[in-house]
Amino acid sequence: METSELLKKVRKIEIKSRGLSNQIFAGEYHSAFKGRGMAFSEVREYRYGDDIRNIDWNVSARFNETYIKVFEEERELTVMLLIDVSGSSHFGTQEKFKNELTAEMAAVLSFSSILNNDKVGVILFSDRVEKFIPPQKGRKHILRIIREIIELKPQSNKTNIAEALRYLTNAVKKRCTAFVLSDFNDFEKNYEPRFADALKIAGNKHDVGAIMIYDPRELEIPNVGLLEAVDAETGEVIWVDTASAAVRKGYSAWWNETQITLNNTFAKAKVDCVRVATNEDYVKPLIKLFKHR
Repeated sequence: METSELLKKVRKIEIKSRGLSNQIFAGEYHSAFKGRGMAFSEVREYRYGDDIRNIDWNVSARFNETYIKVFEEERELTVMLLIDVSGSSHFGTQEKFKNELTAEMAAVLSFSSILNNDKVGVILFSDRVEKFIPPQKGRKHILRIIREIIELKPQSNKTNIAEALRYLTNAVKKRCTAFVLSDFNDFEKNYEPRFADALKIAGNKHDVGAIMIYDPRELEIPNVGLLEAVDAETGEVIWVDTASAAVRKGYSAWWNETQITLNNTFAKAKVDCVRVATNEDYVKPLIKLFKHR
């Protein structure tokens, strides 16, 4: 991509995502992620109406008066975006490719974060960690994130979500809020997600949310006769007889089964998940994710 074209694309995403962050998401983001962490500030004498659970018994005994602990909100959070850049992200039959929608949503989350004085970091992954951008603040940092998402040429087309989750668990020591943006097409042969254990471990350490990005065409195969299909991650080419009702039914059954196992995986790991289609406005799903928290 030419430098001028890249800058134009970054600027377009910035204008749209900053507007959404300022007008819509700032309040939702604040209510969802602020006030969860409380830091000890000081002690003061007990006043009528104070919560007795905050009484500092050691200080009270020392001065023979009742004192309570005063807390303040931890205003600074770290937000980590785990972004799937594998081959399947370069697919779309509607308004956008999945990776284009991912870039927009990542930008919105990033600008929402810096509006609240939070740090933002990124893990771009395929079946390996392609790039790690340590958490920082500021507009320049967010623009760098958007450029990297658009411009990155991954070394691999395959997917390993567990690898990215393990990297998050090891690299980010302090508890953070993490969003995984992926199509989550990473299954064993029995339809079970390969990242279930890693997600549970990451969810125990961090506050994890999942944003599943999909294209409506992935839900079912249309009847268009004999179709050459290429696996974007392995390069395998197969011919599919889409005129066969059994083939179309079998594919739909596979899709439905994988969604059930994904739902179960997220529920067991206590991870909130929303699904966003490439032809869908992502404002409502993101607000829904915030309100669930």
